Amino acid sequence: MALLKSTGNKKVNLDFNKEFISTFSDKIKSENIEFINQTLKDLHEADVANLIENLDPETRVKLIELEAFNIDPEIFVELNESIQGEVLKLLSIDSIIKIIKRLESDDAIKILENLEQNIKDKILEKLPPKDKFLLEEGLSYPEDSAARIMQREFTAVPSKWTVGQTIDYLRETKDLPKEFLEIFIVDNDFKPIGTVPSSRVLRTPRELKMNSIMSEMPVLISANMDQEEVGQAFENYNLVSAGVVNKDNKLVGMITADDVVTVVQEEAEEDVLRLAGVGDEEITDSVMVKTKRRFNWLLLNLFTALLATWVISFFGASIEQMVALAFLMPIVASMGGNAGMQTLAVTIRAIATNELSKSNFNRVVGKEFLIGILNGIIFAIITAIIVQFWFNKFNLSLLIGISMILNMIVAGLFGILVPVSLKKLNIDPALASSVFVTTITDVIGFLSFLGLGSYYFLS
Repeated sequence: MALLKSTGNKKVNLDFNKEFISTFSDKIKSENIEFINQTLKDLHEADVANLIENLDPETRVKLIELEAFNIDPEIFVELNESIQGEVLKLLSIDSIIKIIKRLESDDAIKILENLEQNIKDKILEKLPPKDKFLLEEGLSYPEDSAARIMQREFTAVPSKWTVGQTIDYLRETKDLPKEFLEIFIVDNDFKPIGTVPSSRVLRTPRELKMNSIMSEMPVLISANMDQEEVGQAFENYNLVSAGVVNKDNKLVGMITADDVVTVVQEEAEEDVLRLAGVGDEEITDSVMVKTKRRFNWLLLNLFTALLATWVISFFGASIEQMVALAFLMPIVASMGGNAGMQTLAVTIRAIATNELSKSNFNRVVGKEFLIGILNGIIFAIITAIIVQFWFNKFNLSLLIGISMILNMIVAGLFGILVPVSLKKLNIDPALASSVFVTTITDVIGFLSFLGLGSYYFLS
């Protein structure tokens, strides 16, 4: 059985073992809907999603197709995009509409994003006019913009209202978010001018005006703002929620901290995956899908490896004269590549968090140059001592030491120059930097080591 921990009426799963998954799968195959529903009812929505993701594809299809099983919308949004896509293909349009109607607008938009255009159009046509308008408006914004993650359900009141009027409005109005921590204060043009925590409203005398107890908004989020910038704004200003405004500065939505946490996590995962050249890959993706996504990257790496091999071919005679060069040249290239990837990782993080700017660019480049020199000297000495003991040839030890210093300096410089240059060309530095940095350090490493060896020591 899975290890569970109780939290109120729900149980939080800490680990689904093979035995539990096997038992649950058998109940699905035997169509024991009573056991299935009771088991899922006792689990948190995120854990149910995790359980569904761990089922093999055939069993997952069987579960969704069970007539008496209806997937809860809160469970559906917790599934990763790959599994969501699989489930959506199995659901009827009416079933998808039922899910969308019970979700907040930002979650509903995420579902619509994964649908084919003809199915998306059919769903929108069947929705109430108000819902259709809000979702179509959200889909009209760029994919990674703030408007795609904002909730269109928020609480806003005029600045001249009293606390009593606000409390009566909150109690009597049904068309409000289920939960909210802040109430937005707007002027006559529906432009936000401040916020009031809901707890402050409850503790304030009814006769006081809302604008007298509000706090000025530290920042407003533009609907077109990139999601990464939204995350930085929440971090910089310690925001719990923030209002989203359109081009006329009118309040159109709200972004909460939980939405931002999801975005930051997704962006971090995306950068890590892209740095390795695997894109937006999910662990649940099929073998063919993963193979296709990795093919282009591996093909590019093959060509860069051939480039490095082509450089080595120029020094075939030198390698024949001193076989030790063949033994030692991978050390120079490898150390340079690792040093370059260290600088690259730090640089991409600095770019993502806006820590790298025009004002500090020269200072950062200079720092990486000095780091390259220091690391180059340190590891040149260590490597030269090892080579001296190994081959007992001073010229060879000196050669690898000089090559190590040159390549470590180049690695540090290009580890920062490559991603910055790609960023200026509007190319994602996390996606393309590593292959360029690795190629440069390999080529420079081989050129310096074999070139110096041929010119000074073997001529």
